[in-house]
Amino acid sequence: MSSENDATGAEAANELGDPVWDVVVVGGGPAGASAAYAAAVTGRRVLLLEKAELPRYKTCGGGIIGPSRDSLPPGFELPLRDRVHAVTFSLNGRLARTRRSKRMLFGLINRAEFDAGLVEQAQKAGAVLRTGATVSRVEQHGPAVPDRRTVAVVLSDGETVLTRAVVGADGSAGRIGAHVGVKLDQVDLGLEAEIPVPATVAEDWEGRVLIDWGPMPGSYGWVFPKGQTLTVGVISARGEGAATKRYLEDFIARLGLAGFEPAISSGHLTRCRSDDSPLSRGRVLVCGDAAGLLEPWTREGISFALRSGRLAGEWAVRIAEAHDAVDARRQALNYAFAVKSGLGVEMAVGRRMLAVFERRPGLLHAVLTGFRPAWKAFADITRGSTTLAGLVRTHPLARRALDVLDKRAASQPAP
Repeated sequence: MSSENDATGAEAANELGDPVWDVVVVGGGPAGASAAYAAAVTGRRVLLLEKAELPRYKTCGGGIIGPSRDSLPPGFELPLRDRVHAVTFSLNGRLARTRRSKRMLFGLINRAEFDAGLVEQAQKAGAVLRTGATVSRVEQHGPAVPDRRTVAVVLSDGETVLTRAVVGADGSAGRIGAHVGVKLDQVDLGLEAEIPVPATVAEDWEGRVLIDWGPMPGSYGWVFPKGQTLTVGVISARGEGAATKRYLEDFIARLGLAGFEPAISSGHLTRCRSDDSPLSRGRVLVCGDAAGLLEPWTREGISFALRSGRLAGEWAVRIAEAHDAVDARRQALNYAFAVKSGLGVEMAVGRRMLAVFERRPGLLHAVLTGFRPAWKAFADITRGSTTLAGLVRTHPLARRALDVLDKRAASQPAP
């Protein structure tokens, strides 16, 4: 991806007599690109810093559900590799059942293409991209900071970039989350293989995904078809590394895919924020993985990244305009409220679902595959016509069902 507009954008900032950026976004994933786009469309000077060269591979299933699609910039063309109309559910390889839908449930993308496309949208909106830029720290006080309205972003080569507001979207192990003091209370290990397959195998998977409820508490596996490649992965709680690796190997073998050489094998940690984790510090906001924002049960993060990124970009503009610490703090609190009242509520319901799933995966499997309203709810959530939290809030039956599942999971011993 070209970043030729770097110099012209920086020169434009200096020609305006102000070497300070309005907003600096750290991280070029979905959260960062969304934040940069949201800030740039307001006409502010926005700099997007990304340590890698784009496009770059990211370990990710690549499922684009309704809330993700609805949060994309206007006119953005999704680079879909497949459109999902069927889901096969299995319980650690057993009791497989396929549910189908006439309407598309969700789409599948490659993160490298998706992320690069989002960054291009941010650039078209006016954001300036700098790749190969690694942030070492952020300073809000001290000799590098000329006044109280300014934040210093210090790069690994010693260069200092000045800005009125920072959005941290540099991942759950990034520098900005550490600066803000993000606290995490759920860490999971995901392992994934990108497996090229012959056309006959690819055809068998076209339009259909597999979700397998796994052998360890809270674990599950997936197969996502993307043309001539199958993305096959598993996830479980950190600390079960050997068992998680064994699950992936068994899963691949059980699917008859062990004879195909993966093009890429990778792993990553997903991290969920604790309820009291901060989302800001001074003029610095965090969003997406950097804030620990993802759905705790499925560990779905793209929709959380896109939605929190857009909010962070919008509120970063307001922080950039704040003339004192009190006003900046007020805007940061408004951002936190916006995140918690939407995504935070969804995470709370997701935690309840995870607690049920950890203890009674067979119960959830039976409900999803044998109870039509549960399948309809799954389809509605993936399409984006509702959310897990919205379903529980607006449908008394769903609320009662979750209460019953809570009680059953708590009262029965785990297998």
